[in-house]
Amino acid sequence: MVRDENGILKPEPQVLERRLRSFPQLHDVAYASANFSEAEKQPLILPRTGDPNRVLYTIYEYHPLLDSSNATMDDWIRIALDIKEHYEKFDGFVVLHGTDTMAYTASALSFMLENLGKSVIITGSQIPIFEARSDGRENLLNSLVVAGNYIIPEVTLLFNNKLYRGNRTSKVSASDLDAFASPNMPPLATIGINIDVNWKSVFQQSSLEKFRVHSKLNRNVGLLRLFPSITVEVVRAFLTPPVQGVVLQTYGAGNGPTSRKDLLDEIKRASLRGILILNCSQCAQGRVDTAYETGNSLCEAGVIPGSDMTPEAALTKLSYVLSKTEWSLCTKKQMLQANLRGELTVLKLAKLDDFDLITAVAKTMQISSAEELESLQTALYPSILCSITAKGDLEKLEVMRQFGAYLSACDYDFRTPLHIAACEGNLQVVEYLLRKGASVHMRDRDHNTPLMSAVIWDQHDVIKILTKAGAHLSLPPTQLADALCTAARNGNVKRLESFLLAGASMLEVDATKRTCMHVACEANQEKVLRFLLDSGIQTQLSDVYGHTPRDVAELLGHHHLVALIDNSYVSDSVQKSVNSSYSP
Repeated sequence: MVRDENGILKPEPQVLERRLRSFPQLHDVAYASANFSEAEKQPLILPRTGDPNRVLYTIYEYHPLLDSSNATMDDWIRIALDIKEHYEKFDGFVVLHGTDTMAYTASALSFMLENLGKSVIITGSQIPIFEARSDGRENLLNSLVVAGNYIIPEVTLLFNNKLYRGNRTSKVSASDLDAFASPNMPPLATIGINIDVNWKSVFQQSSLEKFRVHSKLNRNVGLLRLFPSITVEVVRAFLTPPVQGVVLQTYGAGNGPTSRKDLLDEIKRASLRGILILNCSQCAQGRVDTAYETGNSLCEAGVIPGSDMTPEAALTKLSYVLSKTEWSLCTKKQMLQANLRGELTVLKLAKLDDFDLITAVAKTMQISSAEELESLQTALYPSILCSITAKGDLEKLEVMRQFGAYLSACDYDFRTPLHIAACEGNLQVVEYLLRKGASVHMRDRDHNTPLMSAVIWDQHDVIKILTKAGAHLSLPPTQLADALCTAARNGNVKRLESFLLAGASMLEVDATKRTCMHVACEANQEKVLRFLLDSGIQTQLSDVYGHTPRDVAELLGHHHLVALIDNSYVSDSVQKSVNSSYSP
């Protein structure tokens, strides 16, 4: 937002990136100049913040820019699809958004981004970022630091040094800098001198499927707030077609007027017609409880309890569930009550509250306070988890999980249990960890993901299940090409197969435009060449000297390799001839 000549705040295009490049806390000019040429567009780079990674970021600006009060479901879909398009290029995403409808967007994206494995943070400001007293610069800086250094696989909302689960938030103030609240759930992270993440509260996916976007939403939904003496005509009008779903905001713990039989009958008739009616409290804190007669009567009329969902989460969830045409009406009702993305509280049985090893160490160190014990657990759990994982002990892993251990916790080398299991090739442990929410995108000290660890150790079965769960290679193209060329030079067919299973292109070129096939011909690696030809890799690419792999083999006198390549040409020609003769 920029003030016009009349002092009115309006969206102004093509300003943000140019101005941010002049903010030293948001762009390190010296680092950018030293590491990127002037000919290429330099990314924006955060100065050192004391966090493990240096954050590089790119800005994509929408046209036209919108005031968030004008945002629609189409804009939610557009944001979701843009994240999908760039998902494998970046480690995290920050969406700059106006505050008025930010909670709606965060809630909607949380449902639309299915099997999310990376951080998506929505943020903005109460005072525009270019104003002298703006809170926007700090919100943006914190969002970039979190998205670039922490894998919190949720759609979150960051505001005023707190990171909330997006579908748990509501805007609670039009004027305070502390504009958002999460009434029924504490923040996922608090930002002070240090960034403290409550990893136990991070939502853990249990699916082994890849990230995808559900880009359809049902628009025939609405919010109906009960008030004393509301007429049956108002309720009837609200429940008539094309309306297919309604969030009913009731009193207290989900209560409605039992004395109003006309209202209850109208609601029941709508429910029998297939309209989904979701019960949410008008109170910011607390949850819907059918223990009261006034709440139970609504339940008997077909109203679905919404637990402690915010109105924003309830409305967007209703829109999402109704758009799932493959689900039956019964399934849709069940899904509205299910905890899909951490949007509602599920009451759990009390977990075990003692652990022999931790207790013994605590006694030895004379630790007595809850804070000290928590710090001890945080320090010891990662190493214990990695040790148990290396032994493949599923039973002990489950015990640790029940004691509250975070299964993506990092050891001193930033390795997670999934890194260890991937290296060991223990398929059962890998699948267990994935089903319990372990992240496939965490990086160790060498910046290797679990998938890259599996590639390095040639664990083919593990590579298959990790890619199925959404893992992907994140090496820069030239670095990937160097790794492929090294494997080809060494005759390491198994490593090339590992890269191929992980989704690598065998056509990546190094600094001299050579592919791994060029190197195989140069190093006289017949097995490698056979593997590449059998995998359908093209042979006509030229390096900087204009040489194809065949040219390299011929120049070096590797005539048997020349014959292999020539035979592949003949086989390809015959196959194309057969295909064309059978084409309609």
